[in-house]
Amino acid sequence: MEKALELLCGRYIFADRAQEAADGIRRRLAAGEYDGLDEEALGRRLTAELFEVCQDKHLRVRPRTKAARDALTESETEAVWREQQRLTNYGIARVERLDGNVGLLDLRFVTSAGVGGRAIAAAMELVSHTNALIIDLRENRGGSPDGAVFWTSYFFPDGETHLNSIYEGATGQTRQFWSHAWLPGERYLDRPVYLLTSESTFSAAEEVCYNLQAQRRATLVGETTKGGAHPADAFPITPTLEITVPVARSINPVTGTNWEGVGVTPDVAVAARDAFDVAYRMALQHTLANTTAPTILAEARAALE
Repeated sequence: MEKALELLCGRYIFADRAQEAADGIRRRLAAGEYDGLDEEALGRRLTAELFEVCQDKHLRVRPRTKAARDALTESETEAVWREQQRLTNYGIARVERLDGNVGLLDLRFVTSAGVGGRAIAAAMELVSHTNALIIDLRENRGGSPDGAVFWTSYFFPDGETHLNSIYEGATGQTRQFWSHAWLPGERYLDRPVYLLTSESTFSAAEEVCYNLQAQRRATLVGETTKGGAHPADAFPITPTLEITVPVARSINPVTGTNWEGVGVTPDVAVAARDAFDVAYRMALQHTLANTTAPTILAEARAALE
């Protein structure tokens, strides 16, 4: 327990909240409130108590992954992770052209640009000539901040858009993330983008939502997202238990803040299960108002019916 509290106080981006949470846990520990709990139950209990003070959804005590338990080297862990990314198509579950010339991307994970950049570029190429684009993030639990920037760069004309900044507690430095000046393939400009969200949309997927919404480059349709904005590192406590500690915080250049604890609020609030139908209807209405191609118009009218 003391090791976890030392990591919390030494690494958490908000030192005052860390100390407050640690003091409370130490009091409960001395009172015997954790006696008899196995590691899984202890992890759930500590996570809830940490959230009560810190309101930070990346701050968790949880079982270690199999790779960590097996004591793989850093290179071995990286190899396992890359293979998992490859076998799950770098988080891209589905790419489709819908009737009415509407593109659909179903993204389950935000891969890093260095690992999945080719797959991202290929997906964007397949929807590059559509009249509107729907990106389904309802089952996306997050991933890489640089991957979020790579994806969103496709919706801006050049490298002049400041998308996000991340302040790192260990160094005291702030890293700025800008849209990419060059991308493989065509950019997706001057056409509407609809992001589907749910209460499970988390972390880097929320960054995609928040940054595009702040820049007024996308319309969010669905539910308020889960609310995890602070990049975190995982630290072992025991051979089978770890604590994930946010070591940095996001600062959006437009809002001056982020979505931690509150989530990203959709522009069109509907139940997650209805989000696709609502967004598709909006996309089809845009197509009908902005194209003269007879085939596309016929598809759009039929789809609306």
